[in-house]
Amino acid sequence: MRSKFARFQTRELLLVVLPVLAVVLGAVWIALRLVDPPPPRTFVVSAATAGSPYYRYAERYKATFKRNGVDLEVRESGGSLANLKALSDAASGVHAGFVQGGLASSKDTPGLLSVGRIAYEPLWVFYAGSGHLERLTDLKGKRILVGPAGGGTSGLALRMLAANGVTAENATLINRELPDYVDVLAKAEADAGFLVLAPEARTIQRLLRTPSVHLMSFANADAYTQRFPFLTRLVLREGVVDFAANIPPADTTLIATTTAVLVREDAHRALVNLLAQALHEAHGQPVADAGNEAQLFQRVGEFPMANDPEFALSEDARRVYRSGPPVLQRYMPFWVATMLDRLMVSLVVLLPILIPLLRFAPQIYSWRIRRRIMYWYGELKRLEAAARSASTREARAAKLGELDRIEAAVDNIPVPLGFADRLYELRQHVELTRRRLTAGASHPAAAEG
Repeated sequence: MRSKFARFQTRELLLVVLPVLAVVLGAVWIALRLVDPPPPRTFVVSAATAGSPYYRYAERYKATFKRNGVDLEVRESGGSLANLKALSDAASGVHAGFVQGGLASSKDTPGLLSVGRIAYEPLWVFYAGSGHLERLTDLKGKRILVGPAGGGTSGLALRMLAANGVTAENATLINRELPDYVDVLAKAEADAGFLVLAPEARTIQRLLRTPSVHLMSFANADAYTQRFPFLTRLVLREGVVDFAANIPPADTTLIATTTAVLVREDAHRALVNLLAQALHEAHGQPVADAGNEAQLFQRVGEFPMANDPEFALSEDARRVYRSGPPVLQRYMPFWVATMLDRLMVSLVVLLPILIPLLRFAPQIYSWRIRRRIMYWYGELKRLEAAARSASTREARAAKLGELDRIEAAVDNIPVPLGFADRLYELRQHVELTRRRLTAGASHPAAAEG
């Protein structure tokens, strides 16, 4: 009997628990897919041409992504403006990109967030001839190289020139590819040229070593940084590029923008978090090569910068810079940590649904047990009605046989202890029905009366 009751209780619990569990798991699965979908296995970064500083930066990030089971795809592009265009196009498949400071802001390109600034990009102004140039206003009436049309160099050069009243109306603005600057300036085919490049760029190194070409020192650099928050004042110290040749021959003041790493606002937050970790690993310490010109301006711990003057900083990146990787990722693989994190987020969303459902589960179980007892009350009621309509003693006596079947079934109903009182009440009512049927079979006239 006990074994039968145990089987019954297990079956009833399963009939309640399994549907509830199925609903809960289904709701969690839907939430994981819709509320916080899994991160893609591939993260796409738009850089620049292969071999450029942007491209090399992205290549350095691959180690962090690979270690965490994510493939980092680095795409070549035409530079900052091309990266901005790709990031603004949801169909491009690009999640992140490098953008030179001073070209755009959140106001111009909504839907983009910054993961931080990673390196200085000085604005180099080289000039030919024996004269001395220290202010951009002196370029009125001159032939000026401003970089390829539509490029980052051209964008910043035209902005700085316009701020000094130098336009196409009072100067000759020449669009040329940056590597052409060396020959054009050396042959005096242009008077000055703007470049926005990292110090290690080959074109910069060649121009610094060209005897007839000179590097302008900004006399009013502090004024530029006050007027344009995305600019920084830098000093290229005497001889720092080449001590033997004493290049540059004197301290030279420059202004510089910084490289921003931007992501789409809809990029998966787990991968944005991973990108911030990659930036911290790649730029938190200088490159081991002590002779690398890329380290001329960078101080240890200066990059990545957790503040951005033009774009809102991603909260996921901010947390990495403030506290390091998420706690779960410190103790378990990236994908496991991400799954648990998504599960916690989904549960927060699902709690208003799950709590009532879990509260109703015991009520459903109780209802199923009561329904078994109520079923036999219905059988008793039907039997009594049929007995009252029976016209002969034999017909009434036959109903007693049916009552025996009901009593045998009631005696074998397995119910939990909490419902035993209801079962005993049912047995009493069965016995009461038996007495009434017995009395009706013995005295049909009295019963009919």
